[in-house]
Amino acid sequence: MRLITAMDRSSHIKGLLITFTAVIILSPDALLVRLIHCDVWTLLFWRCLLTGSMQALFLAVIYRRQFLQSFRNIGRIGLISAGIVTTGSFFFVNALRHTAAANALIILAATPLFSSLLSWLFLRDKIARRTWIAITICFGGILLIFSGSLRSGLLFGDLLALGATLMWASNLVVLRKGKAVNMVPANLLGNLMVVPITLLAGAQPLSVSPTDMTYLIILGGIVLPVSFTLITMGPRYLPAPEVSLILLTETILGPIWVWLAINEVPQATTLVAGALIISTLALHTFMSLWATRQHGVAEEIGT
Repeated sequence: MRLITAMDRSSHIKGLLITFTAVIILSPDALLVRLIHCDVWTLLFWRCLLTGSMQALFLAVIYRRQFLQSFRNIGRIGLISAGIVTTGSFFFVNALRHTAAANALIILAATPLFSSLLSWLFLRDKIARRTWIAITICFGGILLIFSGSLRSGLLFGDLLALGATLMWASNLVVLRKGKAVNMVPANLLGNLMVVPITLLAGAQPLSVSPTDMTYLIILGGIVLPVSFTLITMGPRYLPAPEVSLILLTETILGPIWVWLAINEVPQATTLVAGALIISTLALHTFMSLWATRQHGVAEEIGT
């Protein structure tokens, strides 16, 4: 039987610190998008250009002479991931412009379950009974959000958030194929691919007010590159269910910042659906984490 070593504990603590830090830094994302008043194409231009530029700087410091090689290493899988990141960015930012922040973030919280469903459809992975139950409940919660949005005119934004969720879930499936390689370069490429598209769509980067530019620098220069880089690193030290559980914190913190700053109060149906979805996801993640650890213990005993 293999004993848990100090190195194992150190790696686990490192993973917890990395992932929690990422979530805390990421949590004002929705608020910052709300506070920026330029048109959506200009917002996307600066958001993705600044994020990609900071990620490039990070990679240049880490890889130095191997900087270009880090992009070659991602291969075809990385290029697919970059395309998904590009599409997901359009969906997510537009969703925050057309629906309540709570609606968008709660729908996005279901990403791990959508990922499981896509893995079942395309990779023929088996899905545990608890995951099927969680998927069904979360679909019910999302439909509840949609029902409230029908009355308030927010349905289009909710559908955009669902599109972003499908993109992030697809990316998780794609990244599984390239988990042995650092995929930060793929995320970087996905962000930079947004830039020419926004220019063709009519972005006006030089028309941004000083206030908006300040928020954009905070968002694209600090919040997104730092948090996404840390989130990419987290799964190297923690089991996937544990990472998913920690990421749920952002679903709770994001709407709180929006409420405190601009007094955007979620609808009653959103609060009910949010409680249903978050509690289901938390319970499912705890059960998955428990099953993972029990399987690990069984393997250790067997050796």
